[in-house]
Amino acid sequence: MMKMKEFYQQTAEEVRKQLNGSMEPLTAAQVTEHQKQYGYNELVEGKKKSVLQIFLEQFKDFLVIILIAAATVSGFLGDVESTAVILVVITINAILGTVQTVKAEQSLNSLKQLSAPTAKVIRDGITVQIPSREVTVGDEILLEAGDSIPADGRILESASLKVDESALTGESLGVEKTTGIIISQVPLGDRTNMVYSGSFVTYGRGKFLVTGVGMDTEVGKIAGMLKNTEEKRTPLQVNLDQFGQKLSILILVFCGILFGISVIRGEDMGDAFMFAVALAVAAIPEALSSIVTIVLSFGTQKMAKEHAIIRKLQAVEGLGSVSIICSDKTGTLTQNKMTVEDYYVGGVRIPAAHIDLKKPAQKQLLDYSMLCNDSTNVNGEEIGDPTETALINLGDKLGRKAESVRCFYPRVAEIPFDSDRKLMSTVHDMENGYVMVTKGAVDVLLNRLVSIQKGDKTTPITNWDKKQIEACNQEFSRNGLRVLAIAYKTIEKGKRLTPEDENGYTFLGLISMMDPPRNESRSAVAQCIQAGIRPIMITGDHKVTAAAIAKRIGILKHESEACEGSEIDHMSDQELEKFVEGISVYARVSPEHKIRIVKTWQRKGNIVSMTGDGVNDAPALKQADIGVAMGITGSEVSKDASSMVLTDDNFATIVKAVENGRNLYRNIKNAIQFLLSGNFAGILAVLYASVAALPVPFAPVHLLFINLLTDSLPAIALGLEPHTDKVMEEKPRPVNESILTKDFLVNIGIEGFVIGVMTMIAFMVGYRDHNALLASTMAFGTLCMSRLVHGFNCKSNYPVLFTRKFFDNVYLIGAFILGVILMTCVMTIPSLHTLFKVQTLNMRQLFTVYGLALANLPLIQLLKAIRVRVRIL
Repeated sequence: MMKMKEFYQQTAEEVRKQLNGSMEPLTAAQVTEHQKQYGYNELVEGKKKSVLQIFLEQFKDFLVIILIAAATVSGFLGDVESTAVILVVITINAILGTVQTVKAEQSLNSLKQLSAPTAKVIRDGITVQIPSREVTVGDEILLEAGDSIPADGRILESASLKVDESALTGESLGVEKTTGIIISQVPLGDRTNMVYSGSFVTYGRGKFLVTGVGMDTEVGKIAGMLKNTEEKRTPLQVNLDQFGQKLSILILVFCGILFGISVIRGEDMGDAFMFAVALAVAAIPEALSSIVTIVLSFGTQKMAKEHAIIRKLQAVEGLGSVSIICSDKTGTLTQNKMTVEDYYVGGVRIPAAHIDLKKPAQKQLLDYSMLCNDSTNVNGEEIGDPTETALINLGDKLGRKAESVRCFYPRVAEIPFDSDRKLMSTVHDMENGYVMVTKGAVDVLLNRLVSIQKGDKTTPITNWDKKQIEACNQEFSRNGLRVLAIAYKTIEKGKRLTPEDENGYTFLGLISMMDPPRNESRSAVAQCIQAGIRPIMITGDHKVTAAAIAKRIGILKHESEACEGSEIDHMSDQELEKFVEGISVYARVSPEHKIRIVKTWQRKGNIVSMTGDGVNDAPALKQADIGVAMGITGSEVSKDASSMVLTDDNFATIVKAVENGRNLYRNIKNAIQFLLSGNFAGILAVLYASVAALPVPFAPVHLLFINLLTDSLPAIALGLEPHTDKVMEEKPRPVNESILTKDFLVNIGIEGFVIGVMTMIAFMVGYRDHNALLASTMAFGTLCMSRLVHGFNCKSNYPVLFTRKFFDNVYLIGAFILGVILMTCVMTIPSLHTLFKVQTLNMRQLFTVYGLALANLPLIQLLKAIRVRVRIL
């Protein structure tokens, strides 16, 4: 069976007959029929999660499930206090997560703008303006400069029509549109007889026949691909799940041992089980999920001030794990705005920054480039082809307005640009008569020259002159620059212009242009490389242009590191895995290529971030571990697919986000170390008491008090430790690295052992007179105070005592002071004794508790210093 031709492979008449059944515009009846058949011209939005759904999703965490089980058991055993405390803690965590997610969505909604609200359509032979939602297949739509294109379609008429398709293809330059057939299969960016929803007209006029609306457009197909792309879980989510599982097993083993010892010693089985459950509740850091959520929430607030809206809370930390950043070029690394780079006048190349309007030839080149030009820039609103607006913007920058020049030298005739001639000519009334100015492709104009202007003189052009012009043009082209040649000649007044008149010119100069890199891109790329992150450019633009930009900003070292998307079409996944190692720039890529590249790096064990602003970036943004969309120039589809949206469209903000993510992970890990070492100390104390046949050192209410108060406040404070840029000197951590590394477990073991020893010394001091309540009170007080002191130990793996860093966290100091006050009140105010199952301590006993707790600080700091010293040696 013969495959049906694509619309771009058919004539305009064939497409019209296929869709409308005739050569006439749609009638009102046909419009109604087509809207029923094809639906409205709108993207079908995925079902949004309700606030309740978002809230319930917060309970999917493994540790939270274990805690709910523990709360249920505690409730059945009659320990209502434990049940209430656990449920309150996990509910607060769920509320925090829900609020953050909803706030992010609200922030994102404020960025949304409708791209093409209306369209000019021919119906029943009359031109009418309608909402773009009502456009249907078979409609004939009129286009002019500045119009947004509301649907996909086949070009019927083109009068120098140019369309910016950067949102869809990633190509920064406007595409010249034609009406002819394209016989062979070509990528979307080369279908010059088609227009696509999401793009806009930069130059000329035209008419097209709508061939696809809504989800059947190229934009709609990309939106559909998003539904089949699975979102990735961040390293922290994976780590916390693994951590929760391992921790739960360890705790259950400990509790089982203690339960067995208690039963063997003849204790009541119900009491033994109740205490084992209480110990399990105490050992599991209930506050962990809340602390992580709170720390990440503070991180999102900090990043919002730095122009980044976090849509998914865990993305903050996920950015800190990124080892590959795949970035779009247009509008992300570049300004998405054509800019003049160089002049070539009188045989000399002059950078734009050094143009001197006091020199007649340079001033003349600027004036002529603005005269032979249809673009405008009124109050910052640019209308016209990007290459033309670049020319008048240069005039603004140099203090010479296009409007003034055009008033002074009025246009009296013109031959519009067309893609066959590759030229545009205008005639102007000047002091020395009528002058015809022509701009266009160098290779076309070069054969139409008879003379060349050098300074104030005009001389016949020689072959050597032409070779010099060609050499300069080639140099510009090799650097990814777009080049225009400007030439002129005098003509007689009132002459009727035809394309045959475009001959016999005097060469004035060349103007090179490009979409330049953002000012901060180079330093941001350098920071990425220093931090062990590999930046990769993935763009729909041409290879030469992409490579030139990538070289400028430091992504590309050699041309062999650049390739075109078509090169990977026939590669297997295994071949692609080897290929990607040597490639830093992918040009002329499709959305499918982007997803394959991202997936390949993920299979190789990397955490991948994808940045972009176009509709064509959206599937890859969703596939990536961390998708980063641009807030200003970004399409709605790309924003909805992302984890983070940059409100300033600044690539450097991503690097700042990576720094924030690394700092947050470090702080979260310190908080976990604080929680586990303290919990381990409590378990060791209980285990020692059980083995030594001593009374149980803690009542269940003690364990809950520790978890709820003396754990949570310092842990949150550790999560808010001041950030440092030194984290960017480290390499990204391996994707499969667990939180429970060998060093991490050793630190927990040593620190927990020291605190446990101090706690049992206090217990034995109180138990000298076989006063179990006094012993329990002193052990409880020492463990609580020790954990408050231990917060300062957990600020760093290096010793911080006697350094400025010891006092740089006001939250930790506040948590310590508040904790000491609360603990002192519990041990000294009689009315609290029954509630907390303690007795009043005298001054000697109170200072014993303080002394033993404070002793942890120099001891653990000394052990840290020894470990650092041994590691260095």
